[in-house]
Amino acid sequence: MSDAAVLSNAQLNKRIVSVLIFTFFCYLSVGLPLAVLPGFVHNQLGFSSFMAGLIISVQYFATLMSRPHSGRLADRFGPKRVVMLGLICCGMSGVLSIVAALCRDLPVLSLLLLALGRVFLGVGESFSSTGSTLWGMNIVGPLQTARVISWNGVATYFAMAIGAPLGVLLNQWFGLSGFAGLVVLMGIVGFVLAYQKPPVSVTAGVRIPFHRVVSRVWLFGLALGFGTIGFGVISTFITLYFASRDWSGAAFALTVFSLGFVIVRLGFGRYITRFGGLKVSLVSFVLECAGLLLIWQADSAWLVDLGAFLTGAGFSLIFPALGVEAVKQVQQQDQGSALGTYSAFLDLGLGLTGPVAGLLISHWGMQSVYLAAALMVLGAFLITLRLQQQHGRRTTVPTAG
Repeated sequence: MSDAAVLSNAQLNKRIVSVLIFTFFCYLSVGLPLAVLPGFVHNQLGFSSFMAGLIISVQYFATLMSRPHSGRLADRFGPKRVVMLGLICCGMSGVLSIVAALCRDLPVLSLLLLALGRVFLGVGESFSSTGSTLWGMNIVGPLQTARVISWNGVATYFAMAIGAPLGVLLNQWFGLSGFAGLVVLMGIVGFVLAYQKPPVSVTAGVRIPFHRVVSRVWLFGLALGFGTIGFGVISTFITLYFASRDWSGAAFALTVFSLGFVIVRLGFGRYITRFGGLKVSLVSFVLECAGLLLIWQADSAWLVDLGAFLTGAGFSLIFPALGVEAVKQVQQQDQGSALGTYSAFLDLGLGLTGPVAGLLISHWGMQSVYLAAALMVLGAFLITLRLQQQHGRRTTVPTAG
């Protein structure tokens, strides 16, 4: 890893992108069904909006349950093996979605097959994304952690930006099997590419118990989880929100969200190193909350698009900003576990968003979920403010003595 210190920015980015391509494949697989499955479950299979949200959330719960295991396995066996396993799971989710489409005349069976596919996709997401991030951190060194996590997010939301409208198009042309076939293909191609790359060595050292890892990173993760809800309500319910108001262009709103995310991540990612992850997170939460409140009160589609852009711009730096601070809490041999545990809170936030928002919709209408999400982001701001105050006390104590 010593040679990483003398590499140029372009060389560092090339190394990082060479493994984060697997994150791109993973999240393109995640993005393709987002704007399609809720409508398929609600309109074609005939289930409620609650079930439409729940079928999306199944993936996030599967990711939540498997994310800590992905980090520990990557620490022990190396990230390459974990990435390969994750890509297999992503491909299996596509296979099950194709079978579910063929069984649409049996709604319950089709729903169960979709749910099983979402489980595979959730496990594939946790293994592929956590493994790819740790792989990138290992090949460029710990000083480039913020750069790796930032590029990981660019790959994630660039894939989501492409995936949402592409999934809609493939569904229009070929039905559910259209996007599912692409998911299968990416799983196969990604596995072959990962297999051909050399592995990285596993860091030696005494690893602390898992519960101690959790105790060190859980507040960072909790803030992340609350801050993620804004993305959750947009990605899961924006199509139904547009439909409830007889507007078109829901997929474009998802693309605008991802565009705001990528612009801020590329243009302002360096501010994490310059000002610190906690300060950047505080500003980001304010911006995200403003975007959600704008969607809540919007009376036209273009205002929703603007709110989605602001939400994406605000959410953009939250994961790397808090993530950099979270992995600092442990030694390098435990960073996979810390990253996996921290990331699991993102999955928890997304997993709870679907069913809880579905209940809110049934009682208070579609717009209520965006107000609720804004309040959760406010909670994330307060948690991060507490962490910033604790950090300030720790840094001032030595000088006082």
